[in-house]
Amino acid sequence: MPTADPEFSQHDNAALASAVRALRNGQVIACPTEAVWGLSCDPHSDAALAQLMRMKARDPAKGVIVVAASIAQFEPWLKDLPYALYAPLLTSWPGPVTWLVPDNGTAPALVRGDHDCVALRVTDHPGMQALCEAFGGPLVSTSANRAGEPPAMSAAEARAIFGTQSGAELGAVVAGPLGGRTRPSQIRDLASGRMLRA
Repeated sequence: MPTADPEFSQHDNAALASAVRALRNGQVIACPTEAVWGLSCDPHSDAALAQLMRMKARDPAKGVIVVAASIAQFEPWLKDLPYALYAPLLTSWPGPVTWLVPDNGTAPALVRGDHDCVALRVTDHPGMQALCEAFGGPLVSTSANRAGEPPAMSAAEARAIFGTQSGAELGAVVAGPLGGRTRPSQIRDLASGRMLRA
């Protein structure tokens, strides 16, 4: 069962710890991101990923984006990556560029979807950075909406979409501001440099 619904600022260590406990218990949380409110979970929890797909009514074939506080947190995901491919990562992270990185076997099936790459980004959003640091690793980050609907822009909207009345409870709702961006991150293919979302 989901835990209580703590709200916290990035400076509230007790509430941050409560949200991290929810993540470690295989729950989905709602949190502010760079441009919209998002849903996050442990990318290595099959139960959490399955719940996330159900909550969003998302096609599992699409996969999801994984964010980290630093490139060091992505070390297992980047193992065996050719050295030449590191340069674009180092010059664009942290920042609003999501790279499709060849999967080395680290990405669970529901993270990768029907792709041979995994979508990775080192976030520059302070709240997401704090969450990833407290959790001790990367987190799934996807917009807080049902498939085909507009994303939540506030905690209240996230609760209205995913609260108990809709049958899908959130483990926590993280208080804090959005990052001030007006559009989602770019998505680029690391091997070719091709831009898939401007």
